[in-house]
Amino acid sequence: MGETAPAVLVLGIGNLLWADEGFGVRAVEELHRRYDFADNVTVMDGGTQGVYLVQYIRDADILIVFDAVDYGLPPGTLKLVHGAEVPKFLGAKKISLHQTGFQEVLAMAEMLGDYPDHLLLIGVQPVELEDYGGSLRDEVKAQIEPAIAHALAYLADRGVTATARDTLRTDNDTIASLEMTLGRYEGGRPEAGDAFRHGDSRILNGSGWAGPDDFEAEVAELVSRRVEPN
Repeated sequence: MGETAPAVLVLGIGNLLWADEGFGVRAVEELHRRYDFADNVTVMDGGTQGVYLVQYIRDADILIVFDAVDYGLPPGTLKLVHGAEVPKFLGAKKISLHQTGFQEVLAMAEMLGDYPDHLLLIGVQPVELEDYGGSLRDEVKAQIEPAIAHALAYLADRGVTATARDTLRTDNDTIASLEMTLGRYEGGRPEAGDAFRHGDSRILNGSGWAGPDDFEAEVAELVSRRVEPN
């Protein structure tokens, strides 16, 4: 009997809404758009799902992860990390909560005895994160092509091949949410004057937002308002 094909997971993680943090997701979207794989290969947008990905990790013999990672390198730098070193890099300088969650996923899979035999992190140093609703900066977007090339070479070295498509998948056929495909996302973004682009704790720490002068007085005034019946 022939040898069983390894279970392969090619995973992109990150948050599309925070500029370069969407690199991992955009990379797997482009990989899926351009290539076909055998049934033993899963190409997945992991987004910010964190521990919800644990079963997929447990099932994988070979795992490739695309992500934006703060390596402390010049912005736009692509870096590959292998095997046991991967959790260290994901945890050294977290750029968002999804990295904490993915560290936990790897630790949980290892604790349960189902850690991938082969693990590769393909990460890019972000240029910009503080841009809510922003897209990839040019330096980061330019690394999608070489990142895919590294992934395909890593798989080929382990006997897993991809077939380049004669016709690229359309937006309707990719793993991307139709509303969040790269072209629609970038084309539909409002101008900065129409939509504030900084959010969560970064709003409070910046100069673009200020709270009321007297918060308690404002709340008391709102509570005291009489609501007329319909």
